[in-house]
Amino acid sequence: MLLAAGGALGGTVPGNQVRRLTHSQYNHTVRDLLGDQTNPADDFPQEDFLNGFKNQSAAQDIPPLLADAYAAAAERLARNAFQGGQDNGHLLPCRPRSAADAACAGEFIRRFGLRAFRRPLAEGEGQRYQALFASEARRTGDFLQGAQAVVEAMLQSPKFLFHLEGGSYAIASRLSYFLWDTMPDDALLASAGTGELETPTGLQKAIRRLMADPRARQAVDEFISEWLRFDLALGAVKDHEMYPQFTPELAQAMTEETRRLIADVVWNDRNFLEIFTARYAFLNSDLAAIYGLPAPANEFDKVVFPASSDRAGILGEALFLTATSKPGDTSPTVRGLSVRELFLCQQVPDPPPGTNSNLPPISAARPLTNRERLKMHVGSPICAGCHSLMDPIGLGLERYDAIGRYREQQTIRFMPDHEHRKEKPVTVTLPLDPRGSITGMAHAEFSSSRELGELLAASPLCGECMVRQLFRYAWGRKETSADAGVIQKGVEVFRGSQFRWKELMMFLASSMAIQGGGS
Repeated sequence: MLLAAGGALGGTVPGNQVRRLTHSQYNHTVRDLLGDQTNPADDFPQEDFLNGFKNQSAAQDIPPLLADAYAAAAERLARNAFQGGQDNGHLLPCRPRSAADAACAGEFIRRFGLRAFRRPLAEGEGQRYQALFASEARRTGDFLQGAQAVVEAMLQSPKFLFHLEGGSYAIASRLSYFLWDTMPDDALLASAGTGELETPTGLQKAIRRLMADPRARQAVDEFISEWLRFDLALGAVKDHEMYPQFTPELAQAMTEETRRLIADVVWNDRNFLEIFTARYAFLNSDLAAIYGLPAPANEFDKVVFPASSDRAGILGEALFLTATSKPGDTSPTVRGLSVRELFLCQQVPDPPPGTNSNLPPISAARPLTNRERLKMHVGSPICAGCHSLMDPIGLGLERYDAIGRYREQQTIRFMPDHEHRKEKPVTVTLPLDPRGSITGMAHAEFSSSRELGELLAASPLCGECMVRQLFRYAWGRKETSADAGVIQKGVEVFRGSQFRWKELMMFLASSMAIQGGGS
């Protein structure tokens, strides 16, 4: 009954290309639409990363498990909105005179439909929801039951789950989901209704208002959490014997440290590339212990690194170092790959099918450092081409272990085999060579996160990559040759603003509104 009223779930929406709400956008939308704070999408099937993000249109189909999750969430959200026979979300614009009050029902449907679908209902849509409302109110003798049925149906409709890429109301949705990570507010919908968003002055006025709103912070946080793959640190598994300090709480603190560093740069309107060179961090007591620093007076206070420290920026933070490591040790290859992909927008090809990627075995009698073992890749014609792009970068970060602690030596722990299981583990320490380099970049040798961060911050490739990453997130797809003009202009705006992130966001928001993001 509900799907018939709202349209087939997952069906094709006529018109231009569509974008599905991400799980984060879904949670924020039902919060702002219904006043519901339960974050139902946290229990949905996990989203796939494509081009580094979870909002890419090519990966936004609706498999059966997600369709079931949408249906269950819609039922629960609608029920909660009218729990106990009350209008808990203040959704009704009028006081019904009876269960069959068609005028009040119609006003509710028009207003709620405008907000749920981010555009006015078409005449046929309104009639179908009016019929559904009347049928359920008549069956139960309760006006609120009719309203609940309509809410449940609309929350399952493709018109709610997707947003179109065309027209004035679509501009409002593009702006709000990019700059706020949630639905348009009433003021933005009103601007769409008057056509104001289709004028240069009206568009810029709306963009600046959205950027000044606290909801812009949640949008930046979401971009950062996807770009820097917070999920890899939050889901990391570490060898408990080697890293007893690593807990879910520590992993969460790692994400908070990175979030606060970037927020400090963005919202204080400083050079965004400072995230690579910052000689300070926002630490709690657990992170301070990992970094070998005194605990701050308050949790996540700003802490300046000692002059002798080689740690700096996000490359020296526990989040990046943890997310790019294995359970029992670092992974120079993954660290180098991450620098290439995240900060230089360079794609390293996958290894040919059948490639043996196993490193030489080691033993307590013949221990080898990661650098010594990775020499195998350099000596292999099949592996050398790609690994020469990755390994030298990661090897320059070998002073930091798998949870971000500074180390002078690599510690290798050998567990006894089954035959000698009663014997104690053997621990071997080996001296580290911290020299690294970025192959293909002139004068790009380094031996610490501080030096690597300085190289990236000074590189035009890195600044351009920041533009490309935000473009991919805003448009919901990877850039093509047709987007060269927008990318180039974005780079000019970013550089001309002294790399102010807010200026880049506003430029891309304006370009997306005019051109139609995702098309």
